[in-house]
Amino acid sequence: MKAAIVNAPGGLERILLRDLPDPGQPGPGQVRVAVHATSLNYHDLLVANGAIPTRDGRVLMSDGAGVVEAVGSGVTEFRPGDHVVSCFFPQWADGAAHELVGNFAGTPGDGIDGFAVQFAVRPASAFTLAPRGWSHAEAATITTAGLTAWRALIADGRLKAGDTVLTLGTGGVSIAALQIAKMMGAIVIVTSSSNDKLERARALGADHCINYRQEPDWGRQVRALTGGKGADHIVEVGGPGTLAQSIEAVRVGGHISLIGVLTGRQGDVPTSVLMARQARLQGLIVGSRRQQQDYVAALTQAGLRPVIDRTFTLDRLADAFRLQQAGSHFGKICVAW
Repeated sequence: MKAAIVNAPGGLERILLRDLPDPGQPGPGQVRVAVHATSLNYHDLLVANGAIPTRDGRVLMSDGAGVVEAVGSGVTEFRPGDHVVSCFFPQWADGAAHELVGNFAGTPGDGIDGFAVQFAVRPASAFTLAPRGWSHAEAATITTAGLTAWRALIADGRLKAGDTVLTLGTGGVSIAALQIAKMMGAIVIVTSSSNDKLERARALGADHCINYRQEPDWGRQVRALTGGKGADHIVEVGGPGTLAQSIEAVRVGGHISLIGVLTGRQGDVPTSVLMARQARLQGLIVGSRRQQQDYVAALTQAGLRPVIDRTFTLDRLADAFRLQQAGSHFGKICVAW
């Protein structure tokens, strides 16, 4: 079978399409899945370019969507023909985060081989059903970006109708958060450096848009847009370069979900302002299998579909990462085969 692997020490020029042995039939508790799509995340890029070291010849990609071909003994949740999507933390069934999800040792495409393959045999717990009627590329957006947004706003944030949500940028997590927030009846503020992207966000339902290059003190602008109160929920994907403005933008008693490190891994935090806001600043990485099942159920009921900027073929995975690096995409970048 074909698989996209990266040779150590990483780098997009070291991504290769290779023939690997077929994984065979599933054993007890396992399923065999014909994988047809994946989607790109910042974590995948860090593995691919060598910023996160991994084993030489690692099969890339955390996200995978496809069709169950066979089930092993004892598997009752799935049957052949089911459309499924992978879990970022297959070892996290439910409940609070625990020690085994404090690193990426069990995460596909990092600590274990990922889903840039034609076939995969994994424990049944490594997948959930995909939303009914979705393409494989659409389903592949759920595993990392979509579930992260769902956990931030719903599982952790307890979003309710009438709340104000601030999303930073127009990447996969932020656009999923915009869609989830509007589904729940929230008011959404979106930031971007591109007026064209802001107009696209407005077409998806964004109530207010801020160009952060034209308005570098956008935290104060958020407060102005909310009558001085501030946002109830902030989907913080930038990290240290944007966190101070997010703290300025949050309401007293609000919730900041610290998700990304696009601007670096460490920096100054205005602790006195955070204390004065009495806000909850919570770091998170994706979510549990149960949360993914809840998210899939909500997507199916609401009829939402993800926003996909562009889809590549598997042999052009490196080109897909180059588009991601350029930062010109809106929503998700996918690869399908």
